Amino acid sequence: MAFDDERLAILQAAELETQAIRMGHHRTPEGEHSEPIFTTSSYVFDSAEAAAARFNGDQPGNVYSRYTNPTVRIFEERMAALEGADDAVATSSGMAAIMSTCMALLKQGDHVVCSSSVFGTTTVVFNKYLAKFGVDVTFVEPTDYEKWQSAVGENTRLLFLETPSNPLSEIVDIRRVADIAHAKDAYLVVDNCFCTPALQQPLSLGADVVVHSATKFLDGQGRCLGGVVVGSQDICNEVLGFIRSAGPTMSPFNAWVFIKGLETLKLRMDAHSRQALALAQWLQNQPGIEKVFYSGLPEHPQHALAARQQSGFGGVLALQVKGDKAAAWRFINATRLLSITANLGDVKTTIVHPATTTHGRLSDDQKARCGITDNLIRIAVGLENIEDIKQDLERGLAAV
Repeated sequence: MAFDDERLAILQAAELETQAIRMGHHRTPEGEHSEPIFTTSSYVFDSAEAAAARFNGDQPGNVYSRYTNPTVRIFEERMAALEGADDAVATSSGMAAIMSTCMALLKQGDHVVCSSSVFGTTTVVFNKYLAKFGVDVTFVEPTDYEKWQSAVGENTRLLFLETPSNPLSEIVDIRRVADIAHAKDAYLVVDNCFCTPALQQPLSLGADVVVHSATKFLDGQGRCLGGVVVGSQDICNEVLGFIRSAGPTMSPFNAWVFIKGLETLKLRMDAHSRQALALAQWLQNQPGIEKVFYSGLPEHPQHALAARQQSGFGGVLALQVKGDKAAAWRFINATRLLSITANLGDVKTTIVHPATTTHGRLSDDQKARCGITDNLIRIAVGLENIEDIKQDLERGLAAV
């Protein structure tokens, strides 16, 4: 067995923390220790015949960086290993990952069943843009499995959900929805952004495809946009075929940033989970708070499912203040340490008003269906000292 083959076998048998640091890096003859950034748009071939063989797939190797790039490939191989998948395809953003999956797997006349509790822009893509191309979409309450079952028809091709949901941390039984999908030969696609493979691996629970916004916890420091689609070789080949033609490609530099982020993923996700649970417990006892949404709380309706399906509860929580939108805005505006931004998954704690930002393009009826009220605030808990986070939120509470 060659050294590279032996090393690959060792890594395939290794734990997640080790794979997140070392998987996918095939050293060049230069012998670099850190992964290199291949900032090249194209590649040079030995001959016209070799170029033709690369382009038609007869010869392995890089073709063009819209399609393949060695740095991006390291990230893809690492993500495939972490999610327990055959392969992965990187994209320019999380929404590009969702759109590329849909364009690769759906056609005119197909039907999609989607959870009503998903990221606002995901709803817009399904409801507005896919509909223009003849794809019908039905939205169902994420934890009502009878509605999932009844919504699936003969032309249903894909079921889509995120768990935990954004921003209310609703937990969907992945295995149960996968069984509903597979009974009709449909795919189940799971957005695993909130948990990452460090806390949840949907493919092991029956999902067919996992999508991520790498912009969030996979990066961990709010530096770059990116996404990734993870699944079987056949599915990834279809997605890659779309990306090769349409071009929503991840840049080599962004891929390198995400590679570096993955090295600390498990440590960070465990820390985010501890911080978020401590903050959720503290917020429950504060005056001015109407309700706290976090699956790590025993009072959460799907707490037992979350504990069984995940190895941690994640770093995002939501709360309702007593009052209206004005009260929520006063709470947010009174903070001084937290960052008022719609991003999440950062080492810096962020705070946002979903009804007017992340879910602002939804109609009032759509907001009502997915629980986005005017007094709702989302907090993505970072890694600052927890007492400093509490003190800053006390400023918000005083304003309410």
